[in-house]
Amino acid sequence: MEAVGVLGLAVVVLASVFFWVWDYLERMKGQEQAGLLGGESRTLLVIAHPDDEAMFFAPTVLGLARLRHRVFLLCFSAGNYYNQGEIRKKELLQSCDVLGIPPSSVMIIDNRDFPDDPDVQWDTEHVASVLLRHIEVNGINLVVTFDAGGVSGHSNHVALYAAMRTLHSEGKLPKGCSVLTLQSVNMLRKYISLLDLPFSLLHTCDVLFVLTSKEVAQAERAMSCHRSQLLWFRRLYVRFSRYMRINSLHFL
Repeated sequence: MEAVGVLGLAVVVLASVFFWVWDYLERMKGQEQAGLLGGESRTLLVIAHPDDEAMFFAPTVLGLARLRHRVFLLCFSAGNYYNQGEIRKKELLQSCDVLGIPPSSVMIIDNRDFPDDPDVQWDTEHVASVLLRHIEVNGINLVVTFDAGGVSGHSNHVALYAAMRTLHSEGKLPKGCSVLTLQSVNMLRKYISLLDLPFSLLHTCDVLFVLTSKEVAQAERAMSCHRSQLLWFRRLYVRFSRYMRINSLHFL
C-alpha cells in the first residue's frame, strides 16, 4: 500500500510539473506569436469541406482569436459526396458560430468545379484564381490552410496547398500577405492527443497553438455541430486526435 501511495504521489507531481511547463511554454509562445503574427490581422482560413475547420483547425482558429485576429473562412465545397450538401452547409455555419466566426465572414463554394471527391483532382490554377480574388476582396494579410500532406492525405486538401504554393512562389499574393500551413504528422502522433505535446515542442515549427481545457470543450462543441458526420470513428477522432487540441504550423 505504501508503494502504491508513493507511486500515486509521483504521478501527481509529474502531472503538475507537466502542466506547469505546458502553461509556461504557452504563455511564452503566446507572447512570441503575438509579435510573429501581429495583432488584429485579417486572417483567411481555407478549407476543402465543412467540418475541416473543427476537425483540423480549431486550435488555430481559437488561438488566433486570442491574438485578436478577424478570421474569415473560405470552404471550397459543400461536402456533397453523400448528397448531404445542404445539411453540411448549415452545420458549417453553426460550427463557425461556436468558434467565433460570424456568417458574414464565411464563404462556401458549391459548384461542379470543386466536387467533394478524393478521386477528383481540382485544377490548381482555378483554385488559385478563386483564392487570390477572395484574398484581395477581403484585404487578407494571413492565409491558413493545409500542408502538402493534407493532414489526412485527402486530394482536395492537397489541392488547396498546391494552389497556395503556386500563388506564393509566383509572387502573386498581395504585399504583406503571409501563408501558414498546418503540419501533417504520422499516424501514431495523430492519435495520442495531448501526449503529442512534448513531440510538438521538440519539433521545429513557426507557430504552435495548444488549447486550454475550456477551449477543447469549445472545439468539441464546434465538431458536434456536424451531426451528419459524427459516425463512431469520428467520435473516436474527437476524443483522441491531437488536431482537436494542438496545431503546429509552418510559414511558406
